Amino acid sequence: MTVSAAPRTMTYLQAISDALREEMRADERVLLMGEDIGVFGGAFKVTDGFIDEFGASRVMDTPLAESGIIGTAVGAAVVGLRPVCEMQFSDFVSCGFDQLVNVAGKMHYRMGLAVPITVRLPTGGGFSGGPYHSQNPEAWFMHAPGLKMVAPSTAEDAKGLLIAAIRDPNPVLFCEHKHLYRRVKGDVPAGVYETPMTARVAREGDDLCVIAYGAMVHTALEATDDLDGASVRVLDLRTLVPLDEAAILESVHRCSKVVILDEANATCAAGAQVAALIAEKGFEDLDGPVVRVSTPDVPIAFSPPLEQALLPSVDRVREACRELLDY
Repeated sequence: MTVSAAPRTMTYLQAISDALREEMRADERVLLMGEDIGVFGGAFKVTDGFIDEFGASRVMDTPLAESGIIGTAVGAAVVGLRPVCEMQFSDFVSCGFDQLVNVAGKMHYRMGLAVPITVRLPTGGGFSGGPYHSQNPEAWFMHAPGLKMVAPSTAEDAKGLLIAAIRDPNPVLFCEHKHLYRRVKGDVPAGVYETPMTARVAREGDDLCVIAYGAMVHTALEATDDLDGASVRVLDLRTLVPLDEAAILESVHRCSKVVILDEANATCAAGAQVAALIAEKGFEDLDGPVVRVSTPDVPIAFSPPLEQALLPSVDRVREACRELLDY
């Protein structure tokens, strides 16, 4: 870590912007690509003012064509650049699925080439975005060999993991939850630093462990704050690929009871993979069933009351924890 000044209080969004700016200043190979990221500054204003500092050759407004954005980034990466692509909403990364899964993810295996691209994915619901702007596509790509995936929950980790992603020689998907952009603030080191692609313990405890990532870490912390006197550990995965198996199994060994919290649709989600890992390698440490709290397998509703009924809530998590503690 290179620290140039005291930590600054930033929002999650500002920390992402700061990471991009730091890396673009430090390495002229880093360039940005995406829809409306230049003159307009991005749909969420993450890159506001970047085109004035770095120019249109490094802050590239693209057509509305996700496959073209990712395909162009792959080509730029294999000739030595480090592109950072912004999908305006993570839902539409599906339009670039072939370029990510069959090209970027397999390039090293097929040809021995590094593909250092970072794909920023504004994910998640909670703001009445409806079925096309609220999805959590992590599971789509966890099944694709050759891709890495991170999902920070704090401002400090958002900056450090984005820098780590940009510097990684592999394709990295950076899941940034939209509902955290301006709701979460924290002290962020002013220098350049990389956050390791490992899990972190967000709260210590030994009666029960809640495993979560992204925005659900905050739901877990709120739900387990003063939970009938129980000592509840909260494990923030931070990275979904590679999954920090050691940290997960250590938490199972310590707590013996586990709730897995995941905003994505339940079937084959990241939480399902964590549950499978625990069943295969941590079963003897369990003192109760592995409990999952997630979103039903339906599209996310536009209606605010319907959306809130679908997404995991503090009350649902608290109820799941209480039932498991009483098991």
